[in-house]
Amino acid sequence: MKQCNYSREALFQLNGIPPLGMSISLALQHLVAMIVGCVTPAIIIANALGLPQSERVLLIQVSLVMSAVTTLIELFPIGGKLGSGLPVMFGISFAYLPSMQAIVGGGGDIATIAGAMVVGGIVAAVVGVFVKKIRRFFPPIITGTVVFTIGLSLYPTAINYMAGGAGNTYEVVVLRKGLTSALVHGSWQNWAVAAFTLIVVMVMSNKGKGICKLAAILLGMIAGYIVAAVFGMVDLSEVRDAAWFSLPKFMHFGIKFEFSACIALALLFAINAIQAIGDLTATTVGGLNREPTDQELQGGIVTYGLTNVLSAFFGSLPTATYSQNVGIVTTNKVVNRVVFALAGGFLLLAGLIPKFSAILTTIPQCVLGGATITVFSTIAMTGMKLIASETISPRNTTIVGLSAALGVGISQSSSALSQFPESITIIFGKTPVVIATIMAVLLNLILPQENTDQ
Repeated sequence: MKQCNYSREALFQLNGIPPLGMSISLALQHLVAMIVGCVTPAIIIANALGLPQSERVLLIQVSLVMSAVTTLIELFPIGGKLGSGLPVMFGISFAYLPSMQAIVGGGGDIATIAGAMVVGGIVAAVVGVFVKKIRRFFPPIITGTVVFTIGLSLYPTAINYMAGGAGNTYEVVVLRKGLTSALVHGSWQNWAVAAFTLIVVMVMSNKGKGICKLAAILLGMIAGYIVAAVFGMVDLSEVRDAAWFSLPKFMHFGIKFEFSACIALALLFAINAIQAIGDLTATTVGGLNREPTDQELQGGIVTYGLTNVLSAFFGSLPTATYSQNVGIVTTNKVVNRVVFALAGGFLLLAGLIPKFSAILTTIPQCVLGGATITVFSTIAMTGMKLIASETISPRNTTIVGLSAALGVGISQSSSALSQFPESITIIFGKTPVVIATIMAVLLNLILPQENTDQ
């Protein structure tokens, strides 16, 4: 008998069967670290579209399910080629949120996003096939600029949510004498709950240890949720009608191809495919003490693209690797695929229970804002770290500064592209990410390399 395969040491090996109790606790650690981030984009897009309660629940549900499916396929490759076989978690990505908000703002819906995901997923799969040749066009200075710009572009969303959400009102409910929940956008109650949520997240992130530190955002949202309930912001009436079990619905939202939406998401899929190389590499270097093989990189990125195509047909939002889970791997060195399969299984189970998804729809927007502003700031700083990993030379400063300036400047000037066709405005004028990406790539190709020998 091979007792070592069932020992604690198996936790630090890719294969083998570790102790069940330890595996479950470690899997829950990964789940807690990513589940809030996984559902928040779906909640934000559902709010932006004004979806009815049943479709809000369905959007959250299918996003959880397809994140789990993607994770499991990545863990256990199909045919030895479709999947990386590495211990990674996939979830709904904030990187696509600015562009999805732009699509919705331009009159698009979930079907429009799904059509763009099909095109973007194919682009990502092509990047995966030719990853060795394409990778050189996206050095850290490029990916860092894009990630930094994504972070910047999400700040207004967080602030808007902290204030209660645009146009958000609550029915007046008398809680006790002298206290009502007549909450409108920008009310002191919204800001008080958002600030309380943010403080809890910050305290847990900086002073917490172990699971409290990893679950800082989740704990902050729970605390904020309780306070919001005191202010009468939480309505659980819709939860009672939600089913206990339900499967995702194929083509419920439909698919619609809109040129501008397809271009906007295709660019982001190409960038995120390259970004995935960083997460896969960090996983193998930090957890397995080696570089990933070409097959692991290719299989991982091709699968990332194709699973997003599949997800589009079920109405899920775009998925990507989750860097916070990579951070856990590099910290505790646990790489056993059983642990990650359990985490994926828990994620799948959560997605199959509409009541769980319905509860998530009751989270007040001010609570989401107070929690996610820390996430968005982390995204921006991750971009800065990537930029700082290369020499801060005049050339690189120009690439980062000019790309971010044009992207953010044009997107925040509502009339900057008013004389152009609407499709141009949607692609380039609604979010800074597209212009920043194109400019960073072009400037990197055009500006002469500096002589580092001098």
